[in-house]
Amino acid sequence: MKKIDGKKVAADLRLELKKKVSELKSKYNAVPGLTVILVGEDAPSKIYVKNKEKSAIEVGINSKIIKYPENLEEKVLLDKIGELNNDKEVSGILVQLPLPKHINKRKVIETIAHEKDVDGFHPMNVGNLSSGHDSSIPCTPLGCSLLLKQTEKNLSGKHAVVIGRSNLNGKPMTQLLLKENCTVTITHSKTKDLKTECLRADIIIAAVGIPKLVKGDWVKKDAIVIDVGINKTESGLVGDVDFDEVSKVAKAITPVPGGVGPMTIACLLSNTVECFKKAQSK
Repeated sequence: MKKIDGKKVAADLRLELKKKVSELKSKYNAVPGLTVILVGEDAPSKIYVKNKEKSAIEVGINSKIIKYPENLEEKVLLDKIGELNNDKEVSGILVQLPLPKHINKRKVIETIAHEKDVDGFHPMNVGNLSSGHDSSIPCTPLGCSLLLKQTEKNLSGKHAVVIGRSNLNGKPMTQLLLKENCTVTITHSKTKDLKTECLRADIIIAAVGIPKLVKGDWVKKDAIVIDVGINKTESGLVGDVDFDEVSKVAKAITPVPGGVGPMTIACLLSNTVECFKKAQSK
């Protein structure tokens, strides 16, 4: 069994991005800029945003965080996004989720220019990904895809089971697997006999938010298992996969923590660099 080391893969990607940013600076006398907007005092969001800033600075991306109070008026946020859309020094815009309940998340996402949507959530990017066209790809599914290729470079013909149908993970992950010529089965918490579906899989992507849902007897020998879940329990953070059980049968598996998580921020930086490059080529 191979434990897929997301920390190492993310570190390698950041090193590669640092070289790219240096080359872009030499070529254009400018570097990518990432602006993150944080509304409110959500503790996990504050930690996540701080880590994003640290990683951006590490690779040479200009990073700016705009903080607003919980009671921010929606119009103020939308006006600020409009201002950033027109700022040539801003390559990527990210509004940290979750937002306060009085702010319409969909409206916020749709206000971000799709060319600067480094989260890959804008309907234009969602549609382009689904149609096989060039797009910003949601960071976590992109990270999962890169981790998969660390173990199996050629995914063509593999049967992949995706557990979870969210817009953030399950749906875009399905599109990326189809792009690799996988046969994909989309499942979720309401799927009948989920165990049987998983036993058919060469690849399992678990992103449903149920602690240790996937057991050892759900996984066929030498399957690759990517665990997107991050669940707080009395014994600490655990994934959607029972690591101790599944690691005994899987060919490769991501741990929680230290698997998919580190890749999300690294892929955010990668998307920022790609947005910068596209802007320069116009």
